[in-house]
Amino acid sequence: MTLPTHANNKAIVLEAFDALFNKRDYQAAERFWSPDYIQHSAHIGPGREGLLALTKALPETLRYENHFAVAEGDLVILHGRFSGHGLPRNWIVADVVRLDNGVLAEHWDVIQDEATEAESESGLPMFGASFA
Repeated sequence: MTLPTHANNKAIVLEAFDALFNKRDYQAAERFWSPDYIQHSAHIGPGREGLLALTKALPETLRYENHFAVAEGDLVILHGRFSGHGLPRNWIVADVVRLDNGVLAEHWDVIQDEATEAESESGLPMFGASFA
């Protein structure tokens, strides 16, 4: 038996996010997220069911874009943007996911409204190389 690599863990999490948030492939999502999934987000109901229910309730225009991913052991951290969710501002999100045997087992996040260029004290965007 070989242990999953950091690159494999990143690929699994990125594929899972794309399947659920961009493609709305709920059958794939059930394969990616553990039935025993632990949800720490204040914006999402408990377990895999809470995540799927939230996603089904969001507009079809919802999109997830990833800027970068970092993996260490069984943890993957994504820096991404959620848009098209029906709120006035895109969300810039740091998602922390713990994998267990190749499936998403636990999740934490930090969410912030995306600042405009006029609001950015640094003059730099929160996501990517340019302002949306």
